[in-house]
Amino acid sequence: MGEESLRGTVISGIGSFYTVRTAEGETYILRAQKKLRRARLSPLPGDEVRFSPPDQSEHGWLEEILPRKTLCLRPPVANVETLIIVLAPEPEPDMLLADRQIARALHQGMRVILAVNKCDLDRELALRLREEYRTAGIPVFPICARTGEGLEPLREIMQGSLCCFSGQSGAGKSTTINALMMTELETGDLSRKIARGKNTTRTAVLLEKDGLRVMDTAGFSLLEPEKNLPPEALRERYPEFLPYEGKCRFHECLHDSEPGCAVAEAVKAGEVSPARWQRYRTLLAETRENWRNRYS
Repeated sequence: MGEESLRGTVISGIGSFYTVRTAEGETYILRAQKKLRRARLSPLPGDEVRFSPPDQSEHGWLEEILPRKTLCLRPPVANVETLIIVLAPEPEPDMLLADRQIARALHQGMRVILAVNKCDLDRELALRLREEYRTAGIPVFPICARTGEGLEPLREIMQGSLCCFSGQSGAGKSTTINALMMTELETGDLSRKIARGKNTTRTAVLLEKDGLRVMDTAGFSLLEPEKNLPPEALRERYPEFLPYEGKCRFHECLHDSEPGCAVAEAVKAGEVSPARWQRYRTLLAETRENWRNRYS
């Protein structure tokens, strides 16, 4: 590595070119060195990297990807500290998808926030989700990106953290980011015919303004189950289960349908959300199936 190497953050990547910004705000267009391609290392938005600036050519070279703190596979971004999942009354929120994301994010040490957009259309959704996630310690913010309602408390909690907005297409991620950061990202209207969002964000881009660091990402409707995840590891990703660990009749209880399950009793007592527990059981069944077939 040359003496002229600099350090910066990958802002975006298009094709084989990567935009990197230094702490001083200087921006460079780079290509990844062949050693990264040979090692099958792909720079991602959010990556901290070392690079050589342009010399006598039209671009510089990205030389090294520094160790990642966190990694999101979908959307593919690195070093996210806060995952903000945007939900809305339309399109109908896929809470199983949200719980998949939450489980993976918490496993990596990310903070998770639910932002319920379009709250002017349905005031009850945010209240219901706030109750569902109360014992999981996941805050729920009712917002309306169109009118600005609820944005200030969300802006405050985002300060000082690399945030990633994610969720279903059409929920209003880009509209929310525009309202928070006074940007002009492309947005799309919800298709009224099929009530599915048009995906207007094609690639992940790291935006920085007024103390906010925000990853704008493409929306999606599917997230594949993790491979090689032991079933007992899934329960560890549910914070609301932790107070009941060791209190079940069986030491290896997976909090499904086992007799004497302390979590099941907590659900009956209203201490754990029944809806969240039922979605956990759905994900657990998938995890068990994948674990049985992991060598096939």
